[in-house]
Amino acid sequence: MNDRDVKSRKTCAIALGLALTAGARAQTTDEYKVKAAFLYNFAKFVEWPPQSFKNSSDPIVIGVLGKNSFGDALTSVVSGKTFEGRPFRVRQIADPQQAAGCQILFISSSERKQLETLLRQIGNPGVLTVGETDNFTGDGGIVNFKIEAGSVRLQINIAAARRQQLRISAKLLSLAEIVEK
Repeated sequence: MNDRDVKSRKTCAIALGLALTAGARAQTTDEYKVKAAFLYNFAKFVEWPPQSFKNSSDPIVIGVLGKNSFGDALTSVVSGKTFEGRPFRVRQIADPQQAAGCQILFISSSERKQLETLLRQIGNPGVLTVGETDNFTGDGGIVNFKIEAGSVRLQINIAAARRQQLRISAKLLSLAEIVEK
């Protein structure tokens, strides 16, 4: 094999690597677009306790704790949308104490090492915790995104939802694997 063949093979290998990386990023982008749509739609299938909102025009706040892998997908999904007269807002959350102002809190997989502690620190009732790590619902989270055969699936811990004084509709529960812990 001459130098030209070696160079050509290296170029092909680099191009193939870049294509595969771009495909993996595109898949991740699509995954987070689906997750963003789920977060938006959860508002339609969850009933919050009255103390979750100060008044009837308060926004439905979706907080993101940890690394924000949504890019602009989550903001884009909720932009200009309302539910029962409430607009949506997206906030980056730095610590669990800030979760008190959220109705939906997405806890990124970047927080997996401190997940149990984070879930315990969310003191106020009425926060729908949503995650994407193994055993999220087992650790006390309410909704977990689980990837199976390339699709986003849901796990719901109904006991954790009760502890947060949330009522989840039967329609949403019918789409999920139910966990009681």
